[in-house]
Amino acid sequence: MPQFQAPLRDHLFCLFELLDFEGHTKLPGFEGLSRDVVEAVLGQSARFCADVVYPLNRSADEEGVHFDRGRVTTPQGFRQAYARLVEGGWPALTAAPEHGGQGMPHMVNFLFEEMLNSACLSFGLFPGLTRGAYVLLNDHGNAEQKALHGPKLASGEWSGSMCLTEAHCGTDLGLLKTQAVPQPDGSFALTGTKIFISAGEHDLTPNIIYFVLARLPDAPKGSKGISLFLVPKVLVNQDGSLGARNAISCGAVEQKMGIHGCPTCVMNLDGALGWLVGEAHQGLKAMFSMMNTERIAVGIHGLAIAGASYQNAVAYARERAQGRAPSGPRDAGKPADPIIVHPDVRRMLLTQRALTEGCRMLALWTAQALDVSERHPDAAVRKRADDVVALMTPVVKAFLTDCGSEVANLGVQVLGGHGFIRANGQEQHVRDVRITQIYEGTNGIQSMDLLGRKILHLNLFGSFSGPVTAYVESREADDRLAEFIAPLAAAHDLLEDATHVIRERAAAHPEETGAAAVDYMRLFALTSLAYLWARAAEVAAPKGNDDFYRAKLATARFFMQRILPDTAALHAKIVAGASSVMELDEAMF
Repeated sequence: MPQFQAPLRDHLFCLFELLDFEGHTKLPGFEGLSRDVVEAVLGQSARFCADVVYPLNRSADEEGVHFDRGRVTTPQGFRQAYARLVEGGWPALTAAPEHGGQGMPHMVNFLFEEMLNSACLSFGLFPGLTRGAYVLLNDHGNAEQKALHGPKLASGEWSGSMCLTEAHCGTDLGLLKTQAVPQPDGSFALTGTKIFISAGEHDLTPNIIYFVLARLPDAPKGSKGISLFLVPKVLVNQDGSLGARNAISCGAVEQKMGIHGCPTCVMNLDGALGWLVGEAHQGLKAMFSMMNTERIAVGIHGLAIAGASYQNAVAYARERAQGRAPSGPRDAGKPADPIIVHPDVRRMLLTQRALTEGCRMLALWTAQALDVSERHPDAAVRKRADDVVALMTPVVKAFLTDCGSEVANLGVQVLGGHGFIRANGQEQHVRDVRITQIYEGTNGIQSMDLLGRKILHLNLFGSFSGPVTAYVESREADDRLAEFIAPLAAAHDLLEDATHVIRERAAAHPEETGAAAVDYMRLFALTSLAYLWARAAEVAAPKGNDDFYRAKLATARFFMQRILPDTAALHAKIVAGASSVMELDEAMF
């Protein structure tokens, strides 16, 4: 205790049995990607995460980062582990081959990111942010910017970070004040201060590429006046060599609740040179390439901590002896039974398991759509897949991080007093995962994005409802699956009704959307998990003599009987409306 072991068996189940990864390899660029190759990649990444990264988790939490006059030093062992990460080619899994990347599917990379962040979330943040920076550059950079910076970001030789938030504005970026003044050579001089910048300064790479939101002198007010700039920590010469230090520096490092091994920085730009990315005044739109990449990545962080917490809780419950099983002693020769025999402990463990495995399926289903949206030769198929990704991105970010926090807290409860002390590692999971519900847009903001934008404005509900309805209709006559299909159908009916009710009310009563959003998010997410758990049960049912599939079926039943019924309460809260939320005057709080 604590411990980490990558859940490779479940990874392979999700890829090859639930989501037909072999069919996925027919997409352009994935041809010839055999199961043997995928298993080798996942196996090697599991060993790297367990042997190299996981041993750093507790020591990094205790040591934290060091800040001295603008310089940030990461915890002991981080530089060596990061060098091995780059040497192994792990940051380049999904990067384009022309940039030295391996062009692997997002489905495979999501599983690598889960393992990496289960092993040490503070360490995983560095390459995760760099991947988001690479995606943004690849989507919106010009040819020169891609050629100069793309291969270095793809490999992880240089790292990336994004600079959005300012002290007076968080989610409302239309209020930002950082200025960008044009220079005679086509560059811009940026002046301002950014806060809460993850991995904003560190010693892992010789250069950091910042993507900074700022205003041009003639910018209109609000979010329509924001431009995006590429600002290197060290200026880059035309031949790719490093030049002089740029005028961007770390002014402070925040003292935080968790993720102590990753610095959260105040970054000062004092005339720092930057280069426009994309069109002027269109920076926020371009920035969403990185923001949406990071939102999904943050969801994976929640999944990662949930998985680590569940492992710790199970290991403890098998060893901790206390009391007797309600049905009588399991081993009369011992003074007590392990606590895993107790129904309430089993309830907590199964809740952890059902949520963790369900969230893994949801993340991979979204990754599958992301791969299709980027690579399918048929534009109409790409568009349908892109709609699924747009719809599910806020769900993955919000629900998986909510579950990460819920599962981590249940882990503490399973360990009891031993979970509350630092020696067993469980309380670190609670502290580390808590930020994931906040950054990249709080989960309330993600819920508003799902309901207000994706459902009510863009009308994407059918992207989810269509496949679920088709699945239910094709299986509802199968008595073997009735215990899974009937609850799924009932939850989907509640979700459809809640969607209809809010749509009818929202135009006349704008508060309805905000009052319902968080409950709607969870209702939507639980229905999504019910759909995936039903599919998983269908796969497992014919193989019930094997312990893995027996456990899968038992967990699916637990989800349907003990977690999914929450949808009825969520529906009741949604249809109750906004009146009780808005009743108090502001001064009465």
